[in-house]
Amino acid sequence: MNVNQHSSQPGHDRFGFSSFSDGLYIGGAWRSAAGESRIQVIDPSTEAVITAVPDATVADAAAAVEAAASAAEGWRETPPRKRSEILRRCFELMMERSETLATLISLENGKALRDARGEVAYAAEFFRWNAEEAVRISGEFGIAPSGTNRIVVDYQPIGICVLITPWNFPAAMATRKIAPALAAGCTVILKPASETPLTAYALAALYEEAGVPPGVVNVLTTSTPGPVTANLLADPRVRKLSFTGSTGVGRMLLAEAAKNVISCSMELGGNAPFIVFDDADIDAAIEGLMVAKMRNAGQACTAANRIYVQSGIHDVFAEKFTQRMAALRVGPGVDSDTECGPMITRKAVEKIDRLVADAISRGARVLCGGQAPAGRGFFYLPTVLADVSPASDMGCEEIFGPVAPLYRFESEAEVVAIANDTEYGLAAYIYTRDIGRGMRVASKVEAGMVALNRGLVSDPAAPFGGVKQSGLGREGGQHHGIAEFMEAKYIATSF
Repeated sequence: MNVNQHSSQPGHDRFGFSSFSDGLYIGGAWRSAAGESRIQVIDPSTEAVITAVPDATVADAAAAVEAAASAAEGWRETPPRKRSEILRRCFELMMERSETLATLISLENGKALRDARGEVAYAAEFFRWNAEEAVRISGEFGIAPSGTNRIVVDYQPIGICVLITPWNFPAAMATRKIAPALAAGCTVILKPASETPLTAYALAALYEEAGVPPGVVNVLTTSTPGPVTANLLADPRVRKLSFTGSTGVGRMLLAEAAKNVISCSMELGGNAPFIVFDDADIDAAIEGLMVAKMRNAGQACTAANRIYVQSGIHDVFAEKFTQRMAALRVGPGVDSDTECGPMITRKAVEKIDRLVADAISRGARVLCGGQAPAGRGFFYLPTVLADVSPASDMGCEEIFGPVAPLYRFESEAEVVAIANDTEYGLAAYIYTRDIGRGMRVASKVEAGMVALNRGLVSDPAAPFGGVKQSGLGREGGQHHGIAEFMEAKYIATSF
């Protein structure tokens, strides 16, 4: 598989994965898809075709379930310490090859190289964290209130897991699911986004090298996710679905999973408010906003989508923030000096342009950017909008791009009300020097995660997830993430 259009070397050699081959990864082997069609992988920085990957069919999905089922008992019975050591080795190999992985992510995703390096470090940490959790899965023992029996609670692997991940964090969204599932003793089938499949396949080769047995992790790409996923979920041996993606697709998957009463974890869309009070450190708030808004060029479910600045500092904040945004270097992800890479597709650029045009039509002022630059690549200029109407489409839709809409507010009660006026509830950001106010507002904002005087909320050691239409369940955390892949079994005994 040639993942470098400028080189004749096979991609798996260039990126340091000796087993990275041109095929689906099922049962520990690289194999052709049942059909002959293939999926082109496009470099969003240049619009050039990098390579093409197999297009899995329902027959391939059935083969993946069979492979996961064949490996299930052996992995389930593998001692926790052994599983832990394998996961730790996955972490070590990812860190050893962090630069090649980051380059691969930048190539197929367009992500700025500095962001890709951060993603690899974050993604690897899920293996280290869950290597430590694998040996700490404990049960419960107690006396029934009646005194007639003992209550024993054992935690067991839930079974075969289907994992569906998006294109915006092709390494981290996979490891955040795979690592706890393997730590719990489950086998998995990963369906990565067809826009960014190369990272998933490269990591599959890495897992094999680390000692993950055949069939424990299976990876397949498809251009027909509906039928393929339905086939996976229809198999009674599949007991878990973990999905990261849009709320609309999440609703459809929940309906499909309900047919077989499959346990679901859903990390869905976001519409994060970023609240800056008059007493905030303006410079610190701007630095935090640059992280919360511009990580991966704004293509993140946790991205600051609605920026509320109290009226006393609004104009100064807008001026300083616009200067920072206008100075960002836009360019191909693989260029070392790029600060804002391209969007993932032309369609994504068109959506952003529509949202900006709608906001302008409702009275918004463009402080910088506001358009796609000429030339090849799916780029959009870093944009700041002022006087944005709350009725604008971008007030209720995820922007998923480098566009920062500013809204003015007067009081604490007002901003809490408007921050909560959304069907989403994934992340929120608050800046204030008054810790009492910060904690008070954090408790009132309807979000699964709140960053107080911080622009980065994600951490492998903390539970990641949302409320309302932003999802179900949690990933990561001291026990939350691994618990999603386990079932509690109660045993009553009179001894």
